[in-house]
Order: sequence, then structure tokens, then C-alpha cells
Amino acid sequence: MPSVSETIVREYFELHGFLVRQPRKYVAVNLREEEEIDFLALNPQPRPAAGPLPFVLDSEALRRVERAVVRVIAWHTETLYVGVLANQPEILRIVEPAILRQAARFFGGGAITKLLVMPALPHGAPARDKSIELLRGKGVDAVLSFHTLLADLVACVEPNRNYQKSDLLQIIRLLKNYDFFKEPQMELFKPRRRRTAAPAPAAAAGPQTQAPSAS
Repeated sequence: MPSVSETIVREYFELHGFLVRQPRKYVAVNLREEEEIDFLALNPQPRPAAGPLPFVLDSEALRRVERAVVRVIAWHTETLYVGVLANQPEILRIVEPAILRQAARFFGGGAITKLLVMPALPHGAPARDKSIELLRGKGVDAVLSFHTLLADLVACVEPNRNYQKSDLLQIIRLLKNYDFFKEPQMELFKPRRRRTAAPAPAAAAGPQTQAPSAS
């Protein structure tokens, strides 16, 4: 049975019209070159590019990708700071020549996007920029966050459809059907607003006394 994270990624790519192939169907003791690829994804109808592909993809930008070699980083409690990336070199093996040769044999030519699916980049601009700079410098072309994947899947699932061929979509459908996801708000995937202290009520004015009139 595939991992939950890989199932989410596959469903997301297929939702957007990609043909997805997983090179291996087993868990091996020793690492071999094909084990650094989680998915090979082919888009039969890519959208024309209106400029450079953004490094942090959303679902709209993903449709511009034609061929991709995909690595899934399923550390859902980790933020990928520079220190984490530097100490986990296996994350970046997706850019090694042996991996790209294997992908080229599958695709038969054409440009290949080296894509990481990851939990999150740092929120602060300086740390975020450093992580992006490191990934780009190592040869990664783009990243997708699990936040983007999950929000899109939740938005696209319809409560009145039966997704019996997909356990993941069927679970999302049931959660929607029983009002665990609120359709108009989708608050589950939106950052909560900070509560601001209510202004103190104005002090009530005391009874006014009139000065005695001169007789």
C-alpha cells in the first residue's frame, strides 16, 4: 500500500491531468538510483508559458509543466530551513545525472522539471530566500507545498459524488458531507486571524448638575 503522502501527490497530479508513473513498487534495503524518484509525471496538454516558471508553484502554474521528475519530502513536522537541507543530502539526489538519465529514457526527450513536493518553506523572508537560493543552486527547478495540494483536493471534491475508486477522495467527501469542512469558508486551510482586544467601553457620564440660577 503506498504511503499516505504519495497517495496525496498522485491524486493531486492526476486531478490536474497528469499521467503519473511510479518507478518502483517495493521498499528496498539498499538505495539504488531509481529509488530517488517517487514519480514521473507527464502533462499531455501543458499550458503555454507566459514567462519563467515560478519556483514556488501553485496549481495554476503547475499546468505549465510538461515533464517532471518528482521527489516527495513527507516530513510534515519539519520546515526546510537551510540547515535541514544541508544536513539531508538525499533530498537533492533528484538532480543527479543518473536520475535525470533514467527520467530521459522514460520521457524520450524534452526538458524535464526537477520538482520537490515538501511540507513548507520558512515563513520569514530572509530564511525563505536562503532556502530557495540553496535549492536553485543545487539544480531544483520548482517546489510544491502539501498545503497547496491538500487545499486543492478539498476544494475539488464534491460531497454528492461517490469516489469509491479513491480512498483518499472518498474520505474527503465524507468529511465534507458531515460538515467537517465548511464550503463557503474553508477555514481549515486558512490562517487564523489574530484576535485584537476589544476597545474599553467609554466611561458613563455622571449626572449633570445645573448651576443654581441667580435670583
